[in-house]
Amino acid sequence: MQKLLIVGCGDVAWRALPRLLRRHRVFALLREAGDCARWRAAGAVPLVGDLDDPASLDRLAGLADRVLHLAPPPDRGDRDTRTRHLLAALGRGKSLPQRLIYISTSGIYGDCGGAVVDETRTPHPESARAVRRLDAERALRAFGRETGVAVGILRAPGIYAADRLPLARLTKGTPALAAADDVFTNHIHADDLAAACCAALVRARPNRAYNACDDSQLKMGEYFDRVADAFGLPRPPRLARAEAERTLTPLQLSFMRESRQLTNRRLREELRLALAHPTVDAGIAAARQEQQERKSACSS
Repeated sequence: MQKLLIVGCGDVAWRALPRLLRRHRVFALLREAGDCARWRAAGAVPLVGDLDDPASLDRLAGLADRVLHLAPPPDRGDRDTRTRHLLAALGRGKSLPQRLIYISTSGIYGDCGGAVVDETRTPHPESARAVRRLDAERALRAFGRETGVAVGILRAPGIYAADRLPLARLTKGTPALAAADDVFTNHIHADDLAAACCAALVRARPNRAYNACDDSQLKMGEYFDRVADAFGLPRPPRLARAEAERTLTPLQLSFMRESRQLTNRRLREELRLALAHPTVDAGIAAARQEQQERKSACSS
């Protein structure tokens, strides 16, 4: 059985774990010792280490045949020092992993004016977060070229699930852009991204990027409207862009400045991934059903 190291043990990694355990002995790099019991009980071997502390990563050298890297970059600067620390640790081993899969962001494309975007689009990141993600991609690809490790990159857009819907935003009544000013947004259900990770570990081509998105072609306001309708909440009020610039926070506005429509042909044809939630509508319906089942279980 091959050994696999998960770096970045958040929600998507947790969703992927049952599938990964079918084929691998899984090691989970955790920042907090208090998280070890949960991951050990689920079948993983926990390791305590911090990507911001290179000395804590010595045990990673030569440890794994495959690496699934989901850790975010630091929250400042223009370089992903965490990915660089990870690669330095892996490179110190007598043996290197055969394959490394990294979860990046579709934000590396920047604003595309609503154009259809495939993986050949020249990156033009506009946010600091996306600049650091692109730095990670470039460091990983250089590592792959220099060492022969097969590096695959999944560029994920907005990740959603039953417990990751904008219900609080809708309840609060935070506005969305008016239809004339609205932007195209892209989505992937967290379970489908977890499945994409598992598929990429088997089928991703070396130094190849994949848009990890579903089939939906929605504008941001339409997404909010559909969630609101499904959960019986008011649709968000709409603002013209000029008014939104005056009233919304910089963080809220940052998600309204970029418009693109991702294509997922490589995800479907090369990784051969059949999406469990091929559209946002399907994912929202599943989330609504899950909520109703929870309520029914609690009342019985």
